[in-house]
Amino acid sequence: MLSMDVFNDNAFSMASLTAAVDTIDYVPGLLGSLGIFEDSPVYTRTVAVEKRGTELVLIPTSPLGSPPRETDRSQRTIRDFRTVRLADSFTLYAYEVEGIRAFGAESEFESLQTEYASRMAKVRGNMELTHEFHRLGALQGKLLDSDGTSVIYNYFTEFGISEPTAVDFALTTDTTNVWQKCQDVKRLVQRAAKGLFTPATRIAALVGDTFFDSLVMHPNVEKFYANWQAAQSLREVQAFEMFPFGGINFYNYRGTDDNSTVAIPTGNAIFFPLGANGVFKKAMAPAEFGPFVNTRGQDTYAINVVDRDRQAWTKGELYSYPLYLCTRPDVLQKGVASS
Repeated sequence: MLSMDVFNDNAFSMASLTAAVDTIDYVPGLLGSLGIFEDSPVYTRTVAVEKRGTELVLIPTSPLGSPPRETDRSQRTIRDFRTVRLADSFTLYAYEVEGIRAFGAESEFESLQTEYASRMAKVRGNMELTHEFHRLGALQGKLLDSDGTSVIYNYFTEFGISEPTAVDFALTTDTTNVWQKCQDVKRLVQRAAKGLFTPATRIAALVGDTFFDSLVMHPNVEKFYANWQAAQSLREVQAFEMFPFGGINFYNYRGTDDNSTVAIPTGNAIFFPLGANGVFKKAMAPAEFGPFVNTRGQDTYAINVVDRDRQAWTKGELYSYPLYLCTRPDVLQKGVASS
């Protein structure tokens, strides 16, 4: 019969679990799949962002004792941001371990590992959903806590930039020149991005359900495609897909099924550049535990905590120390289907 002693095996060590958790499938998330945020592993909890004129750059970490980076204080300013701490866990009790028996050719130990991995997968799903929520916040210029109202960082305020007024696409009006609205947004983003906007940079939009449907079905959008061979493609556009129009890739964003926890309001749109180097960063700080202190940060860390006094339970814990940064909030724009 299995006992809690099995959790002393190297398979449940901090290093082994951290390596294993990376193999668990992520919860599907559009923003993670688009690769918008550049990974920036750091050695400390604090990330410094330097503003030089209208250009913001990350300051690299440096070893103790090395000369500091030179900054012209008359022309540049530095802002410090702290990475956040995300932690989730589950408890596996002794009586549950006793109920695990071998099935077929699988050993009891392998059965226990399977059960443990299954529970860790749920925690990993919670963690990935939270990361997606933070990505969505950074793309809107405001990093929010899980309650959806507490502001961790308002990047517009931090960098002294006025939050833009939403562009009214007037999609409820049949005569609206939707193509021109797209060009207006493109110019706003491109001019704000300055030299960061290259020929490879594209404009993307995350839009709610009403915005997406009204856009695809708008009479002037349909007329635009009428004489094109792509007209058939327009008729085949479905929910939660990407629809390119006017030089912008419109993604009908599918968040959580309640359409509120992680979501774009149904009549809204957010615009941002894809492929603009350095605009979106994901800083990753190291875990607070001995084996990982002063090492390069990574996405997540897993740890197993055993009840050594009574051997009544073991806890699987998952930690992450990210900071999703928008270093150029002036390139972010908003839109509404109709005011």
